Amino acid sequence: METRQLGTSGIAIAPIIMGTWQAGKKMWAGIEDSETIKAIRAAFEAGITTVDTAEVYGEGHSEKIVAQALSDVRDRAIYATKVFANHLKYDLVIEACDRSLKNLNTDYIDLYQIHWPSGSWKTEIVPIEETMSALNKLKEQGKIRAIGVSNFSRIQIEEAMEYGRIDSLQPPYSLFWRSVEKDAMPYCVENNITIIAYSSLAQGILTGKFGPDHQFEEGDHRAKNKLFKPENYARVQLALNQLRPIAERHQVSLGNLALAWLIAQPQTNAIVGARHYQQSLENTKAVEIKLSAEELKEIDTIGRIVTDRLDENPVMWEL
Repeated sequence: METRQLGTSGIAIAPIIMGTWQAGKKMWAGIEDSETIKAIRAAFEAGITTVDTAEVYGEGHSEKIVAQALSDVRDRAIYATKVFANHLKYDLVIEACDRSLKNLNTDYIDLYQIHWPSGSWKTEIVPIEETMSALNKLKEQGKIRAIGVSNFSRIQIEEAMEYGRIDSLQPPYSLFWRSVEKDAMPYCVENNITIIAYSSLAQGILTGKFGPDHQFEEGDHRAKNKLFKPENYARVQLALNQLRPIAERHQVSLGNLALAWLIAQPQTNAIVGARHYQQSLENTKAVEIKLSAEELKEIDTIGRIVTDRLDENPVMWEL
């Protein structure tokens, strides 16, 4: 699989990245560790050598699952993890990184990201200068190779960049969720900051697997996704129906069509999760799809059936 540069770090990442929120089990239903390990390994062997996790995913469980899947090939894998918003004081950042290193069974993390800005989720406000000071120290020590941010606005990225190099932004971004295009993307393109899109399939909506009357299992956080609100979900189904002929033309799945569109956007790579190895193998096919300029424009227009009617709040879930 082709690789792309992560910002100015010199790190090569795959355009499709293995997401492991589900590996933490918390807020998901029906997840089995053994199947997740097989999925991560299958993704790696198919060329998805970059894996994204976070300390908050199952309170470290996801990181431990990544280690079980990839420790024997650590030198060929790229690990990205995140420190949560309640650990942004200097000492807490250092401690969180050390925990993640232990969970991941490694002595370095390729990309270490601030998961949410300070103050998110009712956390204490910590000056970004303090957090960046800790991250810069970790970088000097060789414990991390690059610094990234997640769920940051353009203004927040600009402020962080005053205190150190930011090589990536991880926003919610898909054909059906595009607020980053209006806010942070132009700054990222201008400053060579890689965009690593999460919820790149709109939490599975873009696969077309959810029918008009779909109901989630109890405990599945996706039930709170704004795209499943009735007034939005009707437009989702309309857009999916218009995307199907394009997918059929290329003889690919709806999900892979959406991923191909996404990784064709400026400096954008896509995180995709998988519950089992067949999904991992399916996800790799997205990089082989070649969309013409006309098709990209057509898909863009169809996506706006959904996105033009959404509010300006970048958070995907009803809190």
